[in-house]
Amino acid sequence: MSASSVRVRFAPSPTGMFHVGGARSALYNWAVAHKAGGVFVLRIEDTDEARNRPEWTDGILSALAAIGISPADPAFEGPYFQSRNATLHRESAVRLFEAGRAYHCDCTREDLEARTGSKHLGYDGFCRDRGLAAGDGRALRFRTPDEGVTVVADLVRGDTEFPNASLEDFVIARGNGSAVFLLANVVDDVDQKITMVIRGEEHLSNAAKQQLLWEALGATPPQWAHLPVIVNEKRQKLSKRRDKVALESYLDEGYLPDALVNYLFLLGWGPKDDIEIRPYAELEQLFDLRDVNKSSAFFDVKKLSSFNADYIRALDADAFVRACEPWLLGPKAPWAKEAYDPAVFAEVAPLVQTRITVLDEVPMYVDFLFLAEPADDEAAWAKAMKPGAADVLTSAREELSRAEWTVDALKAAVEAAGAAHGLKLSKSQAPVRVAVTGRTIGLPLFESLQVLGRDRVLTRVDRAVERLAETE
Repeated sequence: MSASSVRVRFAPSPTGMFHVGGARSALYNWAVAHKAGGVFVLRIEDTDEARNRPEWTDGILSALAAIGISPADPAFEGPYFQSRNATLHRESAVRLFEAGRAYHCDCTREDLEARTGSKHLGYDGFCRDRGLAAGDGRALRFRTPDEGVTVVADLVRGDTEFPNASLEDFVIARGNGSAVFLLANVVDDVDQKITMVIRGEEHLSNAAKQQLLWEALGATPPQWAHLPVIVNEKRQKLSKRRDKVALESYLDEGYLPDALVNYLFLLGWGPKDDIEIRPYAELEQLFDLRDVNKSSAFFDVKKLSSFNADYIRALDADAFVRACEPWLLGPKAPWAKEAYDPAVFAEVAPLVQTRITVLDEVPMYVDFLFLAEPADDEAAWAKAMKPGAADVLTSAREELSRAEWTVDALKAAVEAAGAAHGLKLSKSQAPVRVAVTGRTIGLPLFESLQVLGRDRVLTRVDRAVERLAETE
C-alpha cells in the first residue's frame, strides 16, 4: 500500500457531546492520514433518527476544528452521512443472501431459549437450511464459517484469533430489509475505500465479524488498530453518566485546544524521548500506531491541568489577552460589558498569566477591577477581619491617602500601618486585601492597589471600616 493510498475514517454518532475518547481516536486517525499524505474521512453514523439532528453534526465539526481537524485541510473528506447510503446497505444484504452467505430467520428470543434452555447462549443456527424467503419478522443472518479461525491482525494488539465455531450467525439486516450497524459500517467502509480502521478496543469483539463481511463482499479487509480504553482514577472506563468526558466542557472551562490535543495524544502513546509537552506537528511525525500501548490509559485531570498551565505560560502577551477575552467580555464575564477596560486588564495580565491553570479562573483574579464593589466572600471576610482589623484599616487608610501611588510606596504604607499596631506586613495586608478585592488570595496586593487607583481603594477601605463598626 502506498502512503498516498491511506484512507482512514472517523465515524461518530451525533450524540450531542464529543467524548474525549472520540477526540483521541480522531487525532490518531488524523495523524496517520496526515503523516502518510492520505485522507481522513469523516462519516456521521446517523441512522438512529432520535440522534439525527443538524446541530449535533455541527457540534462534531466544531469540536474537530477546535483540535485542528478542519474541512479546510486537503486531507479532510466529508462529512458523509450513513443514512444516505441506505440503498447500498440493502443491496449488499441482498447480494450476501443471493450468494448463500446469509439466510433469513424468523426465530424469536423465546424460541431460542425454549430450544437451548438458556437465556445466555448465542444463536444456534436453527434456520440455516430452512430456505426461508424475506418477509416481515424475518431477520437476515450472516452464515459464519463452521471451521477454522478468523485472525484479526492488529497494529496495536497483534494477531487476535477468533475460532469460527465460536462466532454465532449474526444478524445483518432487520425484517424490513434495513441493515444493522455491523453491515452498514462495513458497506460504508468498502464504499469509501477505507484502508485502515483505527478505533477503540471496545470494537475489537466486532472485528472478526466485520472482517468476514469484508471478505464476503469481495473486498480486502482494512488494517486494524484498536486503541486502549480510557479510564478514570478508579480504573473504570470513562462514562458520560459518571465522569466529565465532553471535550466541549474542557474547552468551556478554559483548557487551551493545543494543550488538550497534546494531552489526548499521550493517552496510550508517548514519544520515545519522554518529552511530553511538544507541538502537534512534532507529535504527528513521531507517532506510530505500533508504539501504542495495549493497557488502559488513565485520564488524569490534574496532569491535563498541569499541561494547560504550561501552555498558558508559553503564550505571548497578546495571545494570552485574546485567549482570555471570552471570560472578560460577554456572558462568561461577571460584570457588565461596559465595565471592562482592556487597558486595565493589559496592566495585570502578566500577573494573571503566571497564576492560573485554566482560563475560567481569570475573572476571580480581576473582578475587583471591573465590579462596582469587591466580591462578597463571607469566608474571606471572617478570616481576615479579626479583632483589631478596623484599627489596622483606619491606619492603612491614613497612610495610603498620602502615599505616592507606586508599588513600593504602597507596600511601605501598609507596612507602616501594621507596625503601628505591632503587626508584621503579612498580618497587616490581609484586611486591606479583603477590603479592596474581597478575597484572601489573588494578584500581588500592591500591584492591585496601584492599578485600582487611590480613590477606589480608599472608598473600599472606608466601607470595610463602616461594616466592621456595624457588627461590633
